[in-house]
Amino acid sequence: MSSLSKSARFPLFILMLNLFIALLGQGMVIPILPEYLKLFNASGAAAGYLIAAFGAAQFIFSPIGGQLSDKWGRKSMIISGMFLTVLSDLIFAVSTTLPLLYVARFIGGIGIGIMIPSNMAYVADITTHETRAKGMGYLGASMNLGMVLGPGLGGIIAGFGIRTPYFFAGGLGLIATILCFYMPETLPKEKRKSVNKQAPRESIRNQIVNSFRTSYFRYLLLILIMTFGLMNYETVYALFVEQKYGFDATKISIIITVGAIIGIIVQIWLLDHLIKRLGEIKLIRISLVMTAITLLLMIFKINLGYLLVVSGLFFAFNAFLRPTVSTLIANSAGDRQGYAAGLNTTYTSIGNILGPILAGLMFDKHMDIPYIFGAIILASAFFITLQKPKKEQERSVTHD
Repeated sequence: MSSLSKSARFPLFILMLNLFIALLGQGMVIPILPEYLKLFNASGAAAGYLIAAFGAAQFIFSPIGGQLSDKWGRKSMIISGMFLTVLSDLIFAVSTTLPLLYVARFIGGIGIGIMIPSNMAYVADITTHETRAKGMGYLGASMNLGMVLGPGLGGIIAGFGIRTPYFFAGGLGLIATILCFYMPETLPKEKRKSVNKQAPRESIRNQIVNSFRTSYFRYLLLILIMTFGLMNYETVYALFVEQKYGFDATKISIIITVGAIIGIIVQIWLLDHLIKRLGEIKLIRISLVMTAITLLLMIFKINLGYLLVVSGLFFAFNAFLRPTVSTLIANSAGDRQGYAAGLNTTYTSIGNILGPILAGLMFDKHMDIPYIFGAIILASAFFITLQKPKKEQERSVTHD
């Protein structure tokens, strides 16, 4: 964080901690999912629907969260989102039926949907054009660490009981929620009043329609396709490794934890350097090609060492994608950072809904199909980056 101002470092640390803990609880679902679903006699399709419930809630609430962060300030929305993720973890911990698991995932999706746009807008508020990629990279690193270290910790803590990881995540979430109260608000009241006059609240449908006219629409489309492809990897990974290699939750946790560490290293120490050296678009192109290739390499069964290398490469190049695209969106958003961040999360959540459902259904047909399909989708996203952006015409949304 050395290149960031002193005033930005503490709140950025709190934001990173919040996202890490929130995604940690959600990520704990992954390694224990095969065992957990056996309690309900459920299959791969159920795993897809369970993860899609989370994405559906994000889809509905992220545009609302983005707008409300512009209207009421970042801090209140971040605190509200954190509280809902704590509630989600605790409901998941005490659930005895599959419908309750869906409820827990849906509430968790609401919390993340409200919180992530507000976090991204907060980072855009406290960084400059030059330091924004680094700030988004740190934020992405914390999300990546939570989502992929969550499975690792979940597998280990589950040794004390399959429900224990969720009580653990809920307790950490409460601590993080309390820490949020010590963060300063970054959106002055005058700006909130200004946004309220200019931008009356829109329905989700209108936001999506209006997003077609924003200057950053192609980046939103890239987020959608990219997320859809990547979810084919994440949704069925534990089931895939368990059935293809016969690995238990502990080995699966080790593989995911190694990948998490690689992802964090490249986001913190390499992302900013590579963006300055290659530029955002070129880095995105390389990462899309490499993630597609590693998905295809996943279908070949060799040994644990091979799986670790391929998974590590996937995590490394995946770690470059989201913060880089998010930086491009933030740089194009002007004063409407919350609105743009909400759209970013909305398009992400559409991918989070469709990707898991299709991945679960395809997995039940044949375990390799989600990875082949995911590679095709990611390769198709490459062609979006070849479009030349229109001249810096502000195709921004107009609100009459």
